[in-house]
Amino acid sequence: MSFEQQIRAAEGYLELGMYNEALLELDQILPADQDRLESLRMRVQVLLQIRDWKTGLKLSLRAADLFPQESYGFIHAAFCLHEMGQTQEAKEKLLGGPPSMLEEPIYYYNLGCYETVLGNLDQAKAYLRASFRLNKGFREIARQDPDLAPIRDEL
Repeated sequence: MSFEQQIRAAEGYLELGMYNEALLELDQILPADQDRLESLRMRVQVLLQIRDWKTGLKLSLRAADLFPQESYGFIHAAFCLHEMGQTQEAKEKLLGGPPSMLEEPIYYYNLGCYETVLGNLDQAKAYLRASFRLNKGFREIARQDPDLAPIRDEL
């Protein structure tokens, strides 16, 4: 089976909620291909679904190290840190990402969440407004996000 087929198979298992099977499929990828961005991304997606924040963080940091111009590793490493209760570190990781992240609504949305949790509510609202400008769909997500409960009525 080719690398692309293995990634597609893992993706199919992920979509079906068959997380162990997805991980087993990813384990079959050749060692030389394990550090390809596609492999790392797919594995992190599965790990996030099963809430394995520690392993997700490790692989997201690896992606950030191997692909420093890609936002993926930074965004997901920060998310894992936040889920592990290390929100200040999550914020710092996100702020240390590549300049291309400044065009991504998830960057501002996550910073808004982190700032809310850290108690910096004015900064949080500014980040969230930036996110909403880039993608109006984030406004609806914000209405349900528990991190944003303290400022929900102001969104």
